[in-house]
Amino acid sequence: MPATALNMIDMVGIGPFVVLPLVIQIMNGPYFIWAWVLGAVVSLIDAMVWAELGAAYPMAGGSYSFLKIAYGENRWGKLFSFLLVWQTLIQAPLVVASGSIGFAQYASYLVPLEGWTLKAVSGGAVILVVLLLYRRVDSIGRIGMVLWGCVLATVGWIIWGGLSSGHYSFSLPIPEDGSFFSSVAGAGLGAASVKTIYCYLGYYNVCHLGGEIKNPSRIIPLSMFLSVFGIAALYLLMNTSVVSVIPWQEAQNSTFIVSTFIERLYGANAARVATFMVLIVAFSSLFAVLLGYSRVPYAAAADGQFFSIFAKLHPTRQFPYVSLLFLGGVAFVFSLLFKLSDVITAILAMRILVQFIGQAVGLLILHSRKKTSFPFRMPLYPLPVLLAIAVWAFIFISTGISFMLSGLTVIGLGIIAFLISTRIRKQWPFAKAETSQQT
Repeated sequence: MPATALNMIDMVGIGPFVVLPLVIQIMNGPYFIWAWVLGAVVSLIDAMVWAELGAAYPMAGGSYSFLKIAYGENRWGKLFSFLLVWQTLIQAPLVVASGSIGFAQYASYLVPLEGWTLKAVSGGAVILVVLLLYRRVDSIGRIGMVLWGCVLATVGWIIWGGLSSGHYSFSLPIPEDGSFFSSVAGAGLGAASVKTIYCYLGYYNVCHLGGEIKNPSRIIPLSMFLSVFGIAALYLLMNTSVVSVIPWQEAQNSTFIVSTFIERLYGANAARVATFMVLIVAFSSLFAVLLGYSRVPYAAAADGQFFSIFAKLHPTRQFPYVSLLFLGGVAFVFSLLFKLSDVITAILAMRILVQFIGQAVGLLILHSRKKTSFPFRMPLYPLPVLLAIAVWAFIFISTGISFMLSGLTVIGLGIIAFLISTRIRKQWPFAKAETSQQT
């Protein structure tokens, strides 16, 4: 189904190809596969929240619209939707930077890169994407299909390689002493799951197109659940295939694990082909991500809910060039300054409180009002919502003190920016005060 395919395209980019060694390194042992399982479980639980909201309010905007409706379009909803867009100014460049750093990492398999040359390739990839997007682009359908085709071919090649190697054996390792939770959690499950969840993000993208989907009350929930299960199966099979050929002790130190895996099985020429395919995936995802995110501040500004400068369109080509240049410029800086592992963790730390936890709490508020009809109802409500809030809080804490503080700092600065903006425009929370003074 098209909606499910769209979700799965958005879920899989460069992520699984660069995260796999990081997860093994954090877990430092065979229990790393449980981090991928937990990532799938978190995505599935959170998808229930998105499913209820998406089926009840099938409209463009996704979380931006959900937060406004749940918290009140004329009051707190303005703040939450503003903060969502505000965080996009940081989070979106982080996503782009993660892709560009991954691009440079795999490019170093073909041409030796290190130090400033590695950063030059990473930053250069961002600049090239901005230049390609500096025009009116009406559709990314072809790019999406190229990306999805390369992803399926690459992941399928890896899985087949593991199956045909004669060493493949899928299993979920269980501690021999039976102390599953203490052993697995003690190995760094929370920190590792921060990385795997990054690879699942996108299961909700169908909600952004709710107004364009026929029978959204059925299609939106179904597409999300199929996407999570389908991608989880691919990730589990891919990880198991890799460690069936390359021992985890070796895999955890690889910077281009796919290339190494293919070279081990089929030789250097095949590895170069696989590397080229990963580079296509990485660059295509950069293009699609920056194109999509550059429209978010523009849409909010055009709606009168964000800084008006982001609503500016190019005078002749009619695209949001201010938003594109700003996000691209910040992404360029991030790609030069940060390590891939830190960028991935920061992406989660920036989004959890306002978007994921804020949205789950908003669903509880909507239910309490008893004014909304929910075509899709999650089983055992409100248990999955409460579980989602608890798990997201656990993941947020697992990002570490520095990333937690950075996320809270961005929110704090966003609140200050919101108050300044609404004060200038005499909107809530200052509109009432102004009125009362005049009377």
